Amino acid sequence: MTEIHSLMTELGRAARAAGRVLALTPDQARNDALKAAAARLRASASAIKAANGRDMEAGRAKGLSDAMLDRLMLDDKRIQAMARGLEDIAQLPDPVGRVLADWTRPNGLRIQRVAVPLGVIGIIYESRPNVTADAAGLCLKSGNAAILRGGSESFHSSHAIMAALAQGITDAGLPANSVQMVPTTDRAAVGEMLTMTDFIDVIVPRGGKSLVARVREESKVPLFQHLEGICHTYVDGAADIEMARSVVLNAKMRRTGICGSTETLLVDRRLASTGLALLVSDLLAAGCEVRGCALTQEVDDRVVAATEEDWRTEYLDKIISVRVVDGVQAAIDHVNTYGSQHTEAIVTEDPAAAETFLNGCDSAIVCWNASTQFADGGEFGMGAEIGISTGRMHARGPVGIEQLCTFKYKVLGSGQVRPS
Repeated sequence: MTEIHSLMTELGRAARAAGRVLALTPDQARNDALKAAAARLRASASAIKAANGRDMEAGRAKGLSDAMLDRLMLDDKRIQAMARGLEDIAQLPDPVGRVLADWTRPNGLRIQRVAVPLGVIGIIYESRPNVTADAAGLCLKSGNAAILRGGSESFHSSHAIMAALAQGITDAGLPANSVQMVPTTDRAAVGEMLTMTDFIDVIVPRGGKSLVARVREESKVPLFQHLEGICHTYVDGAADIEMARSVVLNAKMRRTGICGSTETLLVDRRLASTGLALLVSDLLAAGCEVRGCALTQEVDDRVVAATEEDWRTEYLDKIISVRVVDGVQAAIDHVNTYGSQHTEAIVTEDPAAAETFLNGCDSAIVCWNASTQFADGGEFGMGAEIGISTGRMHARGPVGIEQLCTFKYKVLGSGQVRPS
């Protein structure tokens, strides 16, 4: 334990020092580092895939689910996507130094609220090695240092990616410790990170429910996090049924293992005798298990009876629960009762119903006639995201470069003194 404490303290001190340099580094230098890191990723594709092969082999031997293996797998396409993500981040406007507000007081004092980096970001994640590049890129662009702690399942993949990123960062002349990776799978390192209030300003946990729950329970450092992604798609009685079929199938089946995947389909009772059968048939044909209410079971004998627990379940798999509801307000009530405040969607041609749903759902992201799988910083034009936050303080929804900044006040005077 003493050895882990010493290791993490050393990482923390190095990160704090690098963060102070990055906060004052011009945007062009940070962009150059991102582009150099992207080039190094592409040049290291063979080494990264070899390392990922070791992780995939170990994952299969460990019995990881298909969804988890999909999160873990890296191929040329995904490595190219990581590199392009870094280049996309480099093209974004500089978030540091933005004047968020500017006003002058009656006494002549000019006051500005100005964006500044948070400082040091800690990211704890599990089986998605691409998070290594996304997190590093977002932190660099926003002038923050980062300490990354990947999971044991992605250990070799993440370290191969980190080696490429580190080389690109130093190629561009930025501090070698701008982004660091915890070099051990010892769980005690996570415990240390959660108490490093002198060195880490915010922690972002990305992984399964047990990881996020532990971080929430133990962390003394502020968090950007969500516990679950129990996302809903509601098909309203005024929906274009062909649009609904396309949106629902994508929302559930595009990638079932991501937090933006729809887990519960709500269907207006007005569609129970028509559109419901089509929606269920599409899902079953795509290989999705359907667990439904009594009315849903009536449209197809392959539908399994849903239990109360199904409405509260994040499957992250080819399983969906389906419930018939009495209109938009009933859909909202279901979402606010069983949801996790992540992402919800309504499919309807009725603007009033859409507005009611968008305003009534107490979630970080709400969509109208669009798949819940758009819950992603890259799709929002942020270049990438460091995670999704369902909290209410500071950052909510995709956490990108703007959300990785806080602010300070600049008070500009001409000799003013405060009267006694």
